[in-house]
Amino acid sequence: MSEKIRPQLTPNAVQVLESRYLLRNHRGRLTETPTGMFRRVARTIAAVEGEYGTKVADVRRWEDLFFSMMVHGEFLPNTPTLTNAGASLGQLSACFVIPIEDSVESIFDALKSAAEVHKSGGGTGFDFSRIRPRGGLVRSTGGTASGPVSFMRIFDEVTDVIRQGGKRRGANMGVLRVDHPDIVEFIDAKCQEGSLANFNVSVAVTDAFMRAAEKGGKYRCRDPRTGRSVGERDARQVFDHIVRCAWQSGDPGIIFIDQVNRMNPTRHTGLIDATNPCGEVPLHHWESCNLGSVNLAKCVSGRFLKGRIDWGKLRGLIRDGVRFLDDVITANRYPLPQCREIADRNRRIGLGLMGLAEAFVMMGIPYDSDRAVRLAGKLARFLADESHRASSDLARERGSFPSFRGSLWQKRGWKRMRNATTTTIAPTGTISIIAGCSSGIEPLFAISYVRNVLDGAQLIETTPLFERLAREKGIWGGDLALRVAATGSVQDIDGLTAEEKRLFRTALEIPVMRHVAMQAAIQKHVDNAVSKTVNLPNEAAPGDVREVYLKAWKSRCKGVTVYRYGSKARQVLNVGLNAVHNQKVVEVDGEFAGGCAAGVCSITPT
Repeated sequence: MSEKIRPQLTPNAVQVLESRYLLRNHRGRLTETPTGMFRRVARTIAAVEGEYGTKVADVRRWEDLFFSMMVHGEFLPNTPTLTNAGASLGQLSACFVIPIEDSVESIFDALKSAAEVHKSGGGTGFDFSRIRPRGGLVRSTGGTASGPVSFMRIFDEVTDVIRQGGKRRGANMGVLRVDHPDIVEFIDAKCQEGSLANFNVSVAVTDAFMRAAEKGGKYRCRDPRTGRSVGERDARQVFDHIVRCAWQSGDPGIIFIDQVNRMNPTRHTGLIDATNPCGEVPLHHWESCNLGSVNLAKCVSGRFLKGRIDWGKLRGLIRDGVRFLDDVITANRYPLPQCREIADRNRRIGLGLMGLAEAFVMMGIPYDSDRAVRLAGKLARFLADESHRASSDLARERGSFPSFRGSLWQKRGWKRMRNATTTTIAPTGTISIIAGCSSGIEPLFAISYVRNVLDGAQLIETTPLFERLAREKGIWGGDLALRVAATGSVQDIDGLTAEEKRLFRTALEIPVMRHVAMQAAIQKHVDNAVSKTVNLPNEAAPGDVREVYLKAWKSRCKGVTVYRYGSKARQVLNVGLNAVHNQKVVEVDGEFAGGCAAGVCSITPT
């Protein structure tokens, strides 16, 4: 394929690429163009095809195909694959889950492993539930334990001084089961802004707890060391405490751990207790997530506002995306041998979607409509069906993942499957900037907004589709641009019909429960989980958060995150021209800060 093909990149995409993605020499000077980056990645990943007996000419064909998908913004893999494929590190996974047992040796072994992962460019997730509670007996010394939250602070401090792959700060997910005796301390851990700055935190709640919280009742807390009951708590009081802290600060999130394990295809190999930092991939111990996303905005054809999904093009991108991600697993240089072992055993991948909001606009479908929810479910079902077929076809060529026997796939009647999972909905914070589309399955955050990202840079972003509509209607001009930039909204703009205003409703203008409905419709068909922020306006009440949590649980989501706009003094996305002056310039990674693509940054910018 001719290298005359150049990616069509926005100024913000160019800034992001030059700041962190493109290779540099020892003096810090750029030695690579965006086209060169895509070619480097395509060549590295396609080289794996040769290991399966593919002819040299066909290897080059796959290289050209992978290059074409990326250079045209139709598909992009997660950040470590873009930065490290064909480079010295060679670590291509986004995140890893590292186990922690109830001993000082295990805790600090986990800390060392986390440092290795962060150094290689990955994030980490941990379940701290096995650590004995504060005040518990330490037999070897006769003293008392300090509890899991105190050890989380140590992990946070170490993360603060290690940059992922030398290019970004580390990111962690901290999980604690709701039946741990220290659960209240954990819930409070991030209520004060700046605390545990490098952590997202989530409470792992059970179905039994949620039933007790809804109806009013008690539940038992258990000492993780002995497994014995150490008393009862009022479920509704604990639940309301979670709600209040999430309303106040965006943390903690909730993981519906029973649903996670019910739907885990490899549950016969053990239970899952933690996720990656953004929550979209529940993982076994030492397992990693290898992610990529298809840009739906590139799969719409036809007239503007009257478009339709090009299902044939989408099918091709899904099937080629599955092959790309399976090749990533083989090409990867894992930071720890345990990670290589389980990656080879399960070959878990996560192909997802981004640009959903633009696709809806191009089709003339309001994000908060019943039609949008139905189409989103149809798209997720199509993604699942086609990716499963692609994985099964790959297994015919390369063999099933070693844990296939006894998996849910075998029990459902599949004869073969290459990958334990194929689908995930990631937040796609920075790769969506490169692709020039909206993040994941989020609605438009605002028509014009400020994104704080990348070592202090501030990016002002405006939705091109609205500008196109305004120009076609003859109302675009300097005054209109300033009015939109000042509020981020078009609801008070003259010259637009009610239907057009609804089409461009933003995340904070969409009814809260429509966010949940969208997530639930998509989660129904996703193997892993969904990263989606339920955005609430600043004036929302704690009761709104409570309703979101209950609805998400009843809708069989695997987790849920809320963010009330302005509840943090510093946040990733800010609306209005004065946001540039009112917000501190911050460093944050739009891809790892869970849900930050929609305005929440649990991993506090500093």
